[in-house]
Amino acid sequence: MTTPTTSTTPTTPTTPQKTALVTGANKGIGKETARRLAALGITVLIGARDAERGRAAAEELRADGGDVRFVPLDVTDEISVRAAAERIEAAFGRLDILVNNAAIASGQQKPSETPAAALRQVYETNVFGVVAVTHAMLPLLRRSAAARIVNMSSELGSVSHLADPGSPWSSYSSALLPYCTSKSALNAITVLYANELRAEGILVNAVSPGYCATDLNRHSGPRTPAEGAAVAVDLATAGEDGPTGTLRSEDGPIPW
Repeated sequence: MTTPTTSTTPTTPTTPQKTALVTGANKGIGKETARRLAALGITVLIGARDAERGRAAAEELRADGGDVRFVPLDVTDEISVRAAAERIEAAFGRLDILVNNAAIASGQQKPSETPAAALRQVYETNVFGVVAVTHAMLPLLRRSAAARIVNMSSELGSVSHLADPGSPWSSYSSALLPYCTSKSALNAITVLYANELRAEGILVNAVSPGYCATDLNRHSGPRTPAEGAAVAVDLATAGEDGPTGTLRSEDGPIPW
């Protein structure tokens, strides 16, 4: 369990400037999402469980001119999640954007050789962590005039793609039972949140950044993290006529 530590985020009154929280933002797609949001003039909170890496990422992005701050956050630890929500409330009074980016993957095994423990480990971050963070941040998001929630998913979570032998994604799925099914669950969670929050004007979407070179895949992807972050930022800053309850890539909607 993570013991709450003193945050370096200064306490300030609520301001009209938008505030965004990006989980798992000390590296990869999360950091590039934070970079792009900060470039738009949004105050960005980098949520990371590793304090040293989180602070280093925030310092790097501040050097680019953005208002970027580190918030200690382990999405698998509800004490840490609640403490992060309390810090954000004390400093800003609300939250405008939540990007649930933190995710992990497990070793590659055939589905028939994958133990249940491997799924539990991945689901703790990719599924239960998203629910814990969203639940804790919703009271703050409801104070925003135009709140947005973006869940970082994958085309590997598309059951339609996995069921199609002709799909290029189906070959990857044969060895990624925990990761693929966690993203399928995340897609369903996205739809259910979107249905509930639609009347409140809170838009909730899942995005697929594509196969990007990150630590998750040992940097084997052909796309850059910056390219993967683009669709997340687009939906995080969508207008009131933006979509909700969808799974999208930069090329448009992806079938469930």
